Amino acid sequence: MNNESLQQGTLYIVGTPIGNLEDITLRAIRILKSVNLIAAEDTRHTAKLLRHFQITTPQISYHHHNRTVRQTELLNYLEEGQTIALVTDAGMPGISDPGYDLIYACIIANISVIPIPGPTAAITALSVSGLPTDRFVFEGFLPLKGKERRDRLNQLMTEIRTIIVYEAPHRLLKTLIDLREVFGDNHQITVAREITKRYEEFWRGILKDAILYYQNSQQIKGEFTLIIAGCSQRHSLELTVEELKDELQQLLDQGMTRSQASRQLAETTTLSRRQIYNLSLEN
Repeated sequence: MNNESLQQGTLYIVGTPIGNLEDITLRAIRILKSVNLIAAEDTRHTAKLLRHFQITTPQISYHHHNRTVRQTELLNYLEEGQTIALVTDAGMPGISDPGYDLIYACIIANISVIPIPGPTAAITALSVSGLPTDRFVFEGFLPLKGKERRDRLNQLMTEIRTIIVYEAPHRLLKTLIDLREVFGDNHQITVAREITKRYEEFWRGILKDAILYYQNSQQIKGEFTLIIAGCSQRHSLELTVEELKDELQQLLDQGMTRSQASRQLAETTTLSRRQIYNLSLEN
């Protein structure tokens, strides 16, 4: 509907530009001007957007570190009939940010939640990645280290859908190297940097070359979205990780070494010998 009136006691989830300010919608501008309050991940960052579009609505911070206390405060405002717009620094709130907690709390409290669509880095990068877009999985940020990170990467090992991952510049090379360990040198990837901004870049190729490219870059700056090809959909990949482990164990029981068993299974699956060897080390 056009020019709808604001509904009292409603939380509006407002998508904002991921870089280029011209990507904001007319509806988003109108909602931001009309609500009683804007809950922003970083009020200083959002202030630049508001000034550009001459929006004078007051702000309140809502981010990872204050979300528990602030959530109660915002729920009280909404229950009193006020209208609030939730925004993140860029893109749609709730996607890899603490907005999810507030949205869920409102749903549980039977408070109306209305989305105001806007751009999202994940879908924007996927659309021009050159990789299959019919089926995909969004992983957000990978765990930083340890067993949790290894387990997540191993889960992706047999994922046949295109995979979307967010990454910070200072962790990009480590993540590319870890992905190569899982998928192999020749696995296809698209690296999107600073989408819609002045230094927007889309790098397309294989993991081995991506590592070389970013190792030789003078500076790695900006926000990155990685679009990773899924594994080839062959019959052998219908096996679950547990089934692959069972096959490995059978070969080991026959007297093969881990290396020999991994090499043999690699000939009949799309997984690399290294991937299968790493599986054999898991309990």
